[in-house]
Amino acid sequence: MRPRFVGRLGPADVVTAGNAALGFVAAVLTAVDVHLAAKVILLAAMADGLDGVVARRYGGTDAGPYLDSLADVASFGVAPALLVVAVVREMWGFDRVRVVVGVGVAALFVAAAVVRLALYTAYDSGSDETIGVPTTLAATILSAGVLVGFVEPMLLVGLSAIMAALMLSDLCYPDLHAQDALVMGAVQGLAIVCSGTVGEGFSFGLLFLALGYLFLGPRFYWG
Repeated sequence: MRPRFVGRLGPADVVTAGNAALGFVAAVLTAVDVHLAAKVILLAAMADGLDGVVARRYGGTDAGPYLDSLADVASFGVAPALLVVAVVREMWGFDRVRVVVGVGVAALFVAAAVVRLALYTAYDSGSDETIGVPTTLAATILSAGVLVGFVEPMLLVGLSAIMAALMLSDLCYPDLHAQDALVMGAVQGLAIVCSGTVGEGFSFGLLFLALGYLFLGPRFYWG
């Protein structure tokens, strides 16, 4: 019996499925090591960018946009939300009210990511711009923040709430130019593989680039 996906999925879809698997691994790791979980989320973000490159090189499939959004729910919705919850539980473990608030905001983050991805698949997937903060960007900012030591729960919970609101906003973000995506990918890769002070430095660089695109992208990034 031949699996149904044979002949229906392409190389880019395989990369996308890998992105989803990385999202699951990151979700599991939030209960073990939040820094390692943050790095796996960043690795999933690199896979998310790679599937687009592969699709342009080898062609996409009709299932591609749906697979992409489903994978992104795992990697950039659920995994970063669990990352925030893990930090909250570690820092506020005996404060039930604040932990409930943190979990509630994380749940809103997931819901916002799901809605944003559904709207993207329906209306923006064929465009060179997108409405609302991309889920990949939101997850990258949260993960890079954890890697550089921004683990104050109020900061992460507040940032998660802001990201949830921005994902559902009407801000228009153009796609990154190839050279800029390459630079960000290189910094991201070094933040993943390097440790200690060097890794923290690249994580700061990644956070700086991501925040720059977050604030300046809608207004100043039209090339």
